[in-house]
Amino acid sequence: MPKKHKYKFRLFSAVLATVCIILVGDAVAPTASIGNSQYVWWIIMILGFFIPYGLISAELGTQYPSEGGIYTWVKKAFGEKWAGRVAWFYWVNYPLWIASLADLVTTYLMQMLGFDMTWPLILAIQIFYIVLVSVLGCLRMSQSDVLANVGAIAKFIFMAGLGGLGIYILITRGTANPINSIGDLIPLVGENGGLDFAGLGFVSLIIFNMLGFEVVSTFADDLENPKKQIPKAIIYGGILIAIFYLLPSFGIGVAIPVEELSTDTGLLDSYQILLESVGLTAGAIQAIIVVVGGLFIYTLITNIAAWNFGVNSVIAYAAEDGTFPKSWAKRNKDGVPYVVSIWTGIIATIISVGGILCAEFVSEDITNLFWTFFSLSLVCLLLVYLPMFLAFWKLHRQGQATKNGFWIEGGKFKIAFYSFVPFILLLIALLFTLFPEFNLEMFEYQWPLITGVCIAVIIGEIMVNGHRRNTQTTKQITEEA
Repeated sequence: MPKKHKYKFRLFSAVLATVCIILVGDAVAPTASIGNSQYVWWIIMILGFFIPYGLISAELGTQYPSEGGIYTWVKKAFGEKWAGRVAWFYWVNYPLWIASLADLVTTYLMQMLGFDMTWPLILAIQIFYIVLVSVLGCLRMSQSDVLANVGAIAKFIFMAGLGGLGIYILITRGTANPINSIGDLIPLVGENGGLDFAGLGFVSLIIFNMLGFEVVSTFADDLENPKKQIPKAIIYGGILIAIFYLLPSFGIGVAIPVEELSTDTGLLDSYQILLESVGLTAGAIQAIIVVVGGLFIYTLITNIAAWNFGVNSVIAYAAEDGTFPKSWAKRNKDGVPYVVSIWTGIIATIISVGGILCAEFVSEDITNLFWTFFSLSLVCLLLVYLPMFLAFWKLHRQGQATKNGFWIEGGKFKIAFYSFVPFILLLIALLFTLFPEFNLEMFEYQWPLITGVCIAVIIGEIMVNGHRRNTQTTKQITEEA
């Protein structure tokens, strides 16, 4: 079990930690590729997913405070088997995500510096990034709160800058994606006025941009008054997150036509185009691009640093129950499950090295690695949250576990809305991420993602059911003795 420690941080740091965890820059450009209907999608997702998810995380995090977070909640509702599935997909997503961000770091460095790197240099930089975030994974959030605070402020700066430039260019020169009719804003409406389901594949990216509230609940032991601070951090942080997601999405939409938008370099591409439109010199533009790119890369470090303790704690709790190797539950003197961080770094390194070597000797297109790793990571992460919303439905109906925790007031309809609307949105996002088109041609480019998800599901079932058999055998031996 976790050890007691002396590190604490206050509400201000908790709010910035929430922002650092959830506000991610790497998915802003892919989200903007939805087109003008992204603005309506953002509204739908804020009302139908973001707000319910934040309030649910606040309730579960204070009614059932534990560093096990989402694992503990699902376990209380549905038992160890479903909790084990949650922990498995929570972990599988993580090294994939780290590998995708390592690739994004080198992609942005090349864009900032203006030259292509050799594959050995790319490999060295990506390994350095993975080692760095793995070392940071051996710290509690309260020990690295300055890192997270600066990371949150860095995100505010480059996202607000992109949004501000977008507003200025819109007023003075117009937008690259004009709104010609109300149909341009309505989701699922194609160019000819018919139904177009292509945009649903990107809805999962908006949901991804909103995930991480449950991680805040794992910081309970790091907060001075978690029962008050967790809900406030989620609410205040959520407001800031919503604002600072809409700003850069708008800026990118103003700067680049949807058909020309790159899903991995769109952020700096947008800055480049907007700064050129303002009339700055090439030298000034390059200097700003380097600064913005540097801030963005720093946030890719702090983003993982902020997620580390939450993810590692969930896996450590699962390891204590036997789903993962028992050694993964080992903690250092500050109560941090460091073995998980080490193994996550090892797997992320293997993924990155394998991806780079394949890109070098099989395909020359290295930039596609980010999207490949990110897509599989995204599907695995979304699978985690389906049981969470159902767990809330069940646990809320059982009544308050503690009178001092946050509690969502309201009748059956409100609780059902909070439970099942996000659940349905998750299902839709998963379906259209895996199957963006309903035809056989889709499998020509989608088979790696579908195959990867199937393999992850099969391995997870083997682990969970193997653990269940071992538990039953141990119990039987104990009873016979």
